[in-house]
Amino acid sequence: MRKQLLHTPEGVRDIYNDECEKKMMLQDNLHHALKKYGYHTIQTPTFEFFDIFGKEIGTTPSKDLYKFFDREGNTLVLRPDITPSIARSVAKYFMEEDMPIRLCYLGNTFINNNSYQGKLKENTQLGAELIGDNTVDADAEILSMAVQCLLTAGLKEFQLSVGHADFFEGLVEAAGLSEEQAEELKNLIANKNFFGVEEFVETLSLDENLRILFSMTGGITCSVEELKRAKEAAKAYPKIYRAVEHLEALNQVLTLYGIEKYISFEPGMLSTYQYYTGIIFSGYTFGTGEAIVKGGRYDALLSYFGKDAASIGFAIVVDQLMAALQRQGIDLPVKHENELLLYDAAHRKEAILAAKERRKEGVNVELILMDDTKSKNDYEAYAKRNHMKKVTYLD
Repeated sequence: MRKQLLHTPEGVRDIYNDECEKKMMLQDNLHHALKKYGYHTIQTPTFEFFDIFGKEIGTTPSKDLYKFFDREGNTLVLRPDITPSIARSVAKYFMEEDMPIRLCYLGNTFINNNSYQGKLKENTQLGAELIGDNTVDADAEILSMAVQCLLTAGLKEFQLSVGHADFFEGLVEAAGLSEEQAEELKNLIANKNFFGVEEFVETLSLDENLRILFSMTGGITCSVEELKRAKEAAKAYPKIYRAVEHLEALNQVLTLYGIEKYISFEPGMLSTYQYYTGIIFSGYTFGTGEAIVKGGRYDALLSYFGKDAASIGFAIVVDQLMAALQRQGIDLPVKHENELLLYDAAHRKEAILAAKERRKEGVNVELILMDDTKSKNDYEAYAKRNHMKKVTYLD
């Protein structure tokens, strides 16, 4: 039983020593990068009412939520996603605000994945939300921030794939797909079954232009020139046309930010979050098969909480980013500033006063009353294990 108490539940883990120091430093650096864009920090509860993440809002399936009850019998959940919590907070505290609201956050999320997936069930997310701005400029700002965060972390090679929710929705409408057919196609795309997508499209009666547009689903990235051809093919399909036109306009603003080399366009991109209404994006780099950043526009989400406001945001999965940095050999340099002050009983007062003075000067000082059973070599080894900058003896 005692040995069992030493283990964590499946899907969660302890983070300690240098890894914890590096994670804390990375989070501080990323948070500072968001603040540079004028974003204000917000904290929301770790658990919320079940309805905040319900099916109507289009977040995580109920079976993947950690659910429990309060004293009054209300169903509560550990948050699987922070964006709906931000939306609720904005509707509560900024209902009358008609100017853009910029918020950033850091917190842990919880998803009860199947054990065989081997994924962490608790992840740290850091992100930003821009509320009340429906322009392409807002889209570009969010993408620029995401890129800047990844550069701040130390990554040099990464890509943000950008799509648009209306592209897929427009295809479904133009092809007259049933709900079951649309779901089948979504599953094929989500599972990266590209041959399955091709076979599915072959079963449909489509004109040539619609076939060209359907060929852009299933993880296909497009150049700016290919976007132009897609717009030409979409002339008869207003919803698809507007989506492609928006991506073109977005590219022009991204060029002003100078980040176009980190952006690729994937018009038919899908997200597991159903609340996205405009651009959708995911960021990938070497060393991790999972996205390290996810985001998109969700102009209808706040209306569930009583406020009509256009919104866009993104979240960086800090744990995935840490794993990618490690696998790419990108070091997060941690400064070891602690000093060790060792003293015997006769020098207790002198040691405590010396430590107080050093701490006033901004120095981290660890005090240890020396034990006769320990040698100086033992203390030196301890100091080395803990990366002590300096060791002082008062004896």
